[in-house]
Amino acid sequence: MKNLTLANIAAACGGRYVGPAEKASIEVSAIETDSRKVGEGAMFVAIKGERVDGHKFVDQVVANGAACVLVENDLGQQPYPYILVESSLQAMKDVAEFYLKGLDIPVVGIAGSVGKTSTKEMTHSVLRQGFNALKTEGNFNNELGLPITIFRLRDENLAVLEMGISDFGEMHRLAKVARPNTVIMTNIGCCHLENLIDRDGILKAKSEIFDFLEPDAHIILNGDDDKLATVSDVRGIKPVTFGLDEKNDFWASDLKSLGLKGTACRIHTPVGDFDAVVGMPGKHMVYNALAGAAAGVAYGLTLDQIKAGIESNGSLSGRFNIIDAERYTIIDDCYNANPVSMKASLEVLQDGANRRVAILGDMGELGTDERALHAGVGAHVAGLNIDAIYCAGPLCEALAQAAVDGGFKGEVKHFATRDELMEALPALLHDGDTILVKASHFMQFPAIVEMLKG
Repeated sequence: MKNLTLANIAAACGGRYVGPAEKASIEVSAIETDSRKVGEGAMFVAIKGERVDGHKFVDQVVANGAACVLVENDLGQQPYPYILVESSLQAMKDVAEFYLKGLDIPVVGIAGSVGKTSTKEMTHSVLRQGFNALKTEGNFNNELGLPITIFRLRDENLAVLEMGISDFGEMHRLAKVARPNTVIMTNIGCCHLENLIDRDGILKAKSEIFDFLEPDAHIILNGDDDKLATVSDVRGIKPVTFGLDEKNDFWASDLKSLGLKGTACRIHTPVGDFDAVVGMPGKHMVYNALAGAAAGVAYGLTLDQIKAGIESNGSLSGRFNIIDAERYTIIDDCYNANPVSMKASLEVLQDGANRRVAILGDMGELGTDERALHAGVGAHVAGLNIDAIYCAGPLCEALAQAAVDGGFKGEVKHFATRDELMEALPALLHDGDTILVKASHFMQFPAIVEMLKG
């Protein structure tokens, strides 16, 4: 890894190198926090987690060929080199910041309340048409996951990094590590209200991503979002906006639903227009395409390249992934949920064939208004063309009741737990149903998807 000698690593994180002087010039081959992934020449970072203390695996990784270990415990004199730090997590961030600076490649930071991952996927799909681009995988978007992602960089010449937070100060720390040249903000929705209180608090916390921007940076914002529309100047940088309204710099017209196969539309940009098919359903996916188009223009891609990137973007497991199972069409959207994404997914369900069934679970981290926010989703679904709602969890009771009170014409059933819902589903579902499965991650709804797949 470029410039990551043991001496440079110790200096970057303020650690104390302990070991033979001649080994301080060794350049590590990788940096790992999972002891099972440590191979010859890698450095193992021992993290004290809630369940497992990585320090227990030091002897194992050394035996497997680790060049060094980074630890919080003083190990005394050892036959192998190690770096002693106060905080392994902080050291990870410090070293990642040093490593990324040394690579000197553009960084696109993806932030927002809803749709970060799908926007990241779309942006990466577009930018890889002109770059060897790395992207965040899975949920590696926090203060541990971001450094792990950065340490995967080798020969790439651009990085698309998702950045997720739940409290004030977190985005500032992430931005210090990533120092994005381009920021894409998807929206300001009702997420993590336990800490951020309201949407103004969310906007303030997300805007910490701007703290380390250089004057030539790009800012790409959802101009249809009422909160982001108030951001007119950031340290002298004028944001570029995207949305469905033609007031935006990047906007879409002539939207035509292709059902669960996506949406056809015309995309308008400051450098020209083109027709495209966004291959995943829902107008929120058109927003992702517009964000990707804005990033593509910022980095000099042609309209043909941008169109190719939009149309080649695929789905991810748990993120609006459409599965044609033997008995059902399943919309697997159960990685996470909040009121905005829940409503959007329910709207798309209307495009399904035969009976349209919503299998829903509780949404987490919504603060003191959590029941009212669940009821808001229920009131929204009452006006949609959906045939049945089967839901589980104490908060979804408010969702179910609001749907009934709102005049929902279909069948509504609420269950106390996920397991009770799963036990009842075989008798409730019909062959040919189109089924949306969505809940916050803690509800463990992927088990429902697996059951439906058969």
